[in-house]
Amino acid sequence: MKWWLTAALVLAVALGTLVAVWLHRPLAWRSGDAPVLDVTVPAGASARAVAQAVAQAGVDTPVWALHAWFRLSGRARDIKAGSYEITPELGPRALLDKLVRGEQAVRRVTLVEGWNLRQVLQALRSAEHLQDDLPPGTSPHALAQALGLAARHPEGRFFPDTYVYPKHATASSVLRQAARAMDQRLAEVWAERAPNLPLRGPDDALVLASIVEKETGLASDREQIAGVFINRLRIGMRLQTDPSVIYGLGEGFDGRLRRRDLDTDTPYNTYTRAGLPPTPIAMPGTASLRAAVRPADTPAFYFVSRGDGSSQFSQTLDEHNAAVRRYILNR
Repeated sequence: MKWWLTAALVLAVALGTLVAVWLHRPLAWRSGDAPVLDVTVPAGASARAVAQAVAQAGVDTPVWALHAWFRLSGRARDIKAGSYEITPELGPRALLDKLVRGEQAVRRVTLVEGWNLRQVLQALRSAEHLQDDLPPGTSPHALAQALGLAARHPEGRFFPDTYVYPKHATASSVLRQAARAMDQRLAEVWAERAPNLPLRGPDDALVLASIVEKETGLASDREQIAGVFINRLRIGMRLQTDPSVIYGLGEGFDGRLRRRDLDTDTPYNTYTRAGLPPTPIAMPGTASLRAAVRPADTPAFYFVSRGDGSSQFSQTLDEHNAAVRRYILNR
């Protein structure tokens, strides 16, 4: 074998060894004490643009080297757009694996059953790495339009759940996801509804479910509570539900419901107005949605809290007044 051929083989082996070592060696960082680096890969980015984004994030590795690796790997076209976190132990091979698998940096936010719209927006504004693209003071109608909701008011239109979102996603994207989830759940339970309910459609069921959500202290009472309200709707009796009145008071409610509040007419005062309020008053969960469309077959028209989370149900006003004296007035 000629000497130059031997030298070429030795050089090739040496280069291959160096490349293999480089592919697994942690990437050098310009800022060695940073716990993570954020890298955003735009949709349709070229291999060179991805390499530049990695370098701009703080990785002290030549762009040409990363670009060459992405191209020579044969997987450059498989890199997925998104927001990524690079940790110190990643080498070029592990980095490319991460980008190809689309392992984006994600965060979570939980929307809780029974929350109203104001509480939902507060949670989103305080969520980690979630861009607030919902200007303060936006009217409910404008918010519904911005989100593309069919309803004019967004209250209760978001399903309470834990939502996973890419780092630096927008609050409106989470709300759209939650709205789609509620539409799906509502359609599912409405398809399973009991016959002859005094509800005009799924929207009525959503409003009733929101009231059931706020009135239920003990889960086993949920269908009974729904049954009471269904009985009242059937005969045109006013619902007389405190949570709806409180909702109508808005941020002015100080935690104490007074007689004058019950006597002051608002669209949400179910003591002064018959039927359901104009919108939901909170986000109902699946159990309350199902209770609203499949309520208990109960003779009760009244219920009162026993003080331990459970409710005392009564068929007549005299029975109810006795229960109030026992559990509320302690007589």
